[in-house]
Amino acid sequence: MRFRAGSGRNEAQRACQKKRDQRAMPNSAPTLAVFRNRTFRSLWIATLASNFGGLVQSVGAAWTMTNLTSSQSMVALVQTSVTLPIMVFSLTAGVFADNFDRRKIMLWAQCFMCAVSVILALLAYHGFLTPWLLLSFTFLIGCGTAMHNPSWQASVGDIVTREELPAAVSVNSMGFNLMRSVGPAAGGAIVAIAGAAAAFAVNALSYVAIIAALFHWHPNHAPRRLPPEMFAGAFAAGLRYVAMSPNLLRVIARSFVFGLSAIACQALLPLVVREHLEGNAIVYGVLLGAFGFGAVLAALANSQLRARFHNERITRMGFLGFAISMVTLAFSSHYIPSALALLLSGFCWVICLSLFNVTVQLSTPRWVVGRVIALYQTSVFAGMAAGSWMWGAISDNLGLSIALIGATGVLVFGSAIGLVAPLPDSGDLNLDPLNRFREPPLQLDITHRSGPIMVLVDYRIAQENVARFLALMSKRRKVRIRDGAQQWALLRDLEDPDNWTETYHVPTWVEYIRHHERRTQSDAEVSDALLALHEGPEPVRVHRMIERQTVPAQDNTPRKPRDLPPTN
Repeated sequence: MRFRAGSGRNEAQRACQKKRDQRAMPNSAPTLAVFRNRTFRSLWIATLASNFGGLVQSVGAAWTMTNLTSSQSMVALVQTSVTLPIMVFSLTAGVFADNFDRRKIMLWAQCFMCAVSVILALLAYHGFLTPWLLLSFTFLIGCGTAMHNPSWQASVGDIVTREELPAAVSVNSMGFNLMRSVGPAAGGAIVAIAGAAAAFAVNALSYVAIIAALFHWHPNHAPRRLPPEMFAGAFAAGLRYVAMSPNLLRVIARSFVFGLSAIACQALLPLVVREHLEGNAIVYGVLLGAFGFGAVLAALANSQLRARFHNERITRMGFLGFAISMVTLAFSSHYIPSALALLLSGFCWVICLSLFNVTVQLSTPRWVVGRVIALYQTSVFAGMAAGSWMWGAISDNLGLSIALIGATGVLVFGSAIGLVAPLPDSGDLNLDPLNRFREPPLQLDITHRSGPIMVLVDYRIAQENVARFLALMSKRRKVRIRDGAQQWALLRDLEDPDNWTETYHVPTWVEYIRHHERRTQSDAEVSDALLALHEGPEPVRVHRMIERQTVPAQDNTPRKPRDLPPTN
């Protein structure tokens, strides 16, 4: 497109501003307006109670470990034991979330965590807990969380509209951190007054609300026309989709760095309270409450921030704000500066993680959203698990303040990454299904499992359009491979150079259908442009071929007998 001299700059500025306004539209809905959705509201309230119990349990586990051992590494491993299962099992849970009933998955996960919490409470009450036994049970609770989270996060996008999704993610963060502002303080009081067993019992009771809410929720899912994907193929499809999506790779890499560095605050906070502030479990709970209050403020301010600033600027502010709070914790010996630092870190925690979550969901179509969310969570919690161990080990060997300053350096590095690879603003992508594909009538009797299938698409392209055609085919290749095509190639006829053939393979006929059903509205631009370049009396021709499964072992054509050599 050409601009007139003198007006080009103004027109370009207006175009950029229009894009920014369009990008902000999905995020412009007031945060609390999402509560008008009855289903979301009821599940959110039930989750609130579950979050309260989980936070009480976390305080009980962390403080119990300080009484069971003097090792700072073991104290930090309490956080690792919760986050490690999410790192290891999230992608498996994402495969289940995309292929099976998410409500049932969440019900089983919540019932499992409730049973584990009951046993943990009984062991603590009878005095049977050891450091490694405590870590084992917190690990099991983390396994339940790993199975629950992808299904819940993917379900949010089904419950609310695309415009409400950023608000819903912020409200979920607000709910968790609202409980963080009261749960840890309550947990500290419960541990101080009644002991760790009471804290674990409160957590067991808190699962009842979410189990009841899930039991009474009956979502209206469209019937599945295709069978569930095989586990290995579904697992690979999730990895492939992310690998072919540069924007998602940036978000996931940045979230890992944030989790690696920011987790030092939570992992080392019991030691900060004990060594720098000389406090008790109540002080620990109150400081966690300050963290939670800052997170609530962030959730309320999130929609306004996203409407005014680009994702990258918000992310940098979050990293640097968290770095300031970590430096304060490293040198503060008084409650008030430490509480203010935790207020700031809670604000930055929610600002960054909710932005990562929203960006991932708005950049992912529904067919793979569970797996992509799982990969994102795997990245975040891998960073948290590694960071909890690493900062604990550094604190053991070099001192608590050195560990906090080291985490500050990583946060500053995470902010600087945006100078080279900024986060995308992808709210304007339309990832609804394209729904143009119609299964062709077949003359062979095949099943969904029949294959392999080879597809050839013939184009006739004029010489002057070849450069444009090749540029579009580069984009088409990424879309094809992202959606499941294999062995993609582009061929040109040596005898008639205007004839081009795009080829690719899929393992089975059902995978060919899936390949087309995964196409989104945002992919239509490339398809329409390719069709517009095609010339000739006939439309683009598609050949769908199945490979022969049997080939004659030998040629049965009769031959003249030959003289055989004499035998001994």
